[in-house]
Amino acid sequence: MKRFLNRREAGIELAEKLDHFAGRQDVVVLGLARGGVPVAYEVARALHVPLDVFVVRKLGAPGQEELAIGAIATGGIRVLNQEAIHALGITSSAIERITMLEQQELERREKMYRDDRPPVNIKGRTVIVVDDGLATGSTMQAAITALRRQGPASIIVAAPVVALETCEYLRTVADGCEYVQSPEPFYGVGLWYEDFSQTTDREVRSLLAASAQDALEPIPFAIQQY
Repeated sequence: MKRFLNRREAGIELAEKLDHFAGRQDVVVLGLARGGVPVAYEVARALHVPLDVFVVRKLGAPGQEELAIGAIATGGIRVLNQEAIHALGITSSAIERITMLEQQELERREKMYRDDRPPVNIKGRTVIVVDDGLATGSTMQAAITALRRQGPASIIVAAPVVALETCEYLRTVADGCEYVQSPEPFYGVGLWYEDFSQTTDREVRSLLAASAQDALEPIPFAIQQY
């Protein structure tokens, strides 16, 4: 299995797996903040469809913040991994404390990324939800749960690199899971990138602005001779 140079390269390759959605008026791409947005930008750009950001926050285990015990998403959605919580002996009060802190960060990011712009309307549309990788899938599951409440026609999960078991599970709660590669053993998302440096708030804002500008550009077409 090869490693992606960075999230941009990964997004370009992922877009090739999604080319059957290109140019469709009913399709919108949502990038999970923050790392999913650079990937989603390249997907939306290649498919000539709108891009928006969707904020989901992982709930990390106390003292092991990289280990997800759940996630929260816009709309008051919380998904908990009860198996992990039980195995680690995490108390309900600890979970509530972690949730409160992450909720504050979620609200801060929503305001920073959107300013006063409302979220894109996804009702009746096909939504492609993009992240930079799928390990446990808890953040993506939270996103799917929240987005279902908004009445999309379908939800397609997409990431450059996935744990195959996670992708197969997400297919049971979404309407599809697309990916470029599924290494075995998986280990972790960051191992499959040469550059997995943290995506900044500034980069997210910049990519959303660039995508909005792209939407104003005419779609290129080939001139055919008859």
